[in-house]
Amino acid sequence: MKKSILNALERNQLVDIIYISKKNEITKRKVKILKVLDHDFIAYCFTRHSPRTFIINNVLAIMPVTRNEREVV
Repeated sequence: MKKSILNALERNQLVDIIYISKKNEITKRKVKILKVLDHDFIAYCFTRHSPRTFIINNVLAIMPVTRNEREVV
């Protein structure tokens, strides 16, 4: 998972993550990764509109954002 996070950081890419919160709730967040540390990473969370720290081991999935979600398909 860390490799995917580092790739998103290098590409300056927005990603959707599926994440287990500290309260054991599964959430989906759209984030822009700002910095990767040993066991966690700092990202701007578009859900909370602020920088947040995420634990790498709590990320269940990571997917690049390829289109605007408001777009009608």
